[in-house]
Amino acid sequence: MSRTTSNPNRFRISVGDLAQLVCGTSRTEDAEMMVEGFASLHEAQKGDVTFYTDTKHAAALRRTKASVILVPEDWESEQLGVAFVRVGSPTAAFDLVVDRYGRQAPTFRPGIHPTAVISDSAMLNAAKVCIGANAVIEDGAIIEDGASIGAGCYVGPDVTIGKDAKLHAQVTVQDGCVIGDRVILHSGVVIGADGFGYEFEAGRHRKVKQRGIVQVDADVEIGANSTVDRARYGRTWIGAGTKIDNLVQIGHNVVIGKHCILVACVAIAGSAVIQDYVVMGAQVGIAGHITVGAQARLGARCGVTKDLPGGKTYLGYPAVPVEKEKRRLAGVSRLDKLNARVRELEKKLEMKIENKLEMRG
Repeated sequence: MSRTTSNPNRFRISVGDLAQLVCGTSRTEDAEMMVEGFASLHEAQKGDVTFYTDTKHAAALRRTKASVILVPEDWESEQLGVAFVRVGSPTAAFDLVVDRYGRQAPTFRPGIHPTAVISDSAMLNAAKVCIGANAVIEDGAIIEDGASIGAGCYVGPDVTIGKDAKLHAQVTVQDGCVIGDRVILHSGVVIGADGFGYEFEAGRHRKVKQRGIVQVDADVEIGANSTVDRARYGRTWIGAGTKIDNLVQIGHNVVIGKHCILVACVAIAGSAVIQDYVVMGAQVGIAGHITVGAQARLGARCGVTKDLPGGKTYLGYPAVPVEKEKRRLAGVSRLDKLNARVRELEKKLEMKIENKLEMRG
């Protein structure tokens, strides 16, 4: 895709000034070279700055068309025909460039859109919150200072939205739920829908009433179209600093600890306990009423059917320590050769038996 002057990411800075911005060092002869954009190693063109962190991207590094590359301080220079800036962390340094020159998020502007519907009993300071078009704030809701409620959001009765929290467009927070300070809920998130609870009686499914709440602690971020079900009683609880990707399902009465990472399409069944600093890859499934220990790491598509001790890495279904799963996979990969060897031995054995029978005849 060709660049145009209307590209909002266009800018102009010298390599020397770039090095100062990212607290890095560059060669003197490169100081006056101009940088005019940023992109990945694969997409960068002449005039762009990019970054390099891992040897697995060495091929892309050799092929990149970027003019400037942010590299680790201990990087051994290759003759690439480009300038480079040595920094402590290329990823963090590139983020500084993006933050400075990339597209800026809309700034917080307090005020209430005229189409918003706000209950007279809701508690908020109109001069210190932002309520978007067609948002609905129900009876008894509390909206703390600095909170931003996007267009089309629904904030149910007796909900609390903490300071500087941000609800993007079309977020739903059902009655009684508590959203902490600086929480970010992306579009389509539903907090506090009924837990999935039924009893089978007299040939039909009877709904079990869900009377609890959801509590989301400070600095949590929840991705688009993820859902957190309310508790049957008590609370479904997301601990401070946890980050949740898009399309994640969290069942009723689940407790997730602090600073966990849940990648896309994770599903956690009711009453599971996920302790602090757990990392779950994409499409991990957690059965109900089990505990995953602190600092456990679950690879993509793990199926967890029983309690897992913390501090270990797990793979597979059912989830087992990574070393065990790797041995199993290695064995599976050898099955074709083993089957071929067995067939060959069977043929040889049949021939020997036939030869013996002929000799006896």
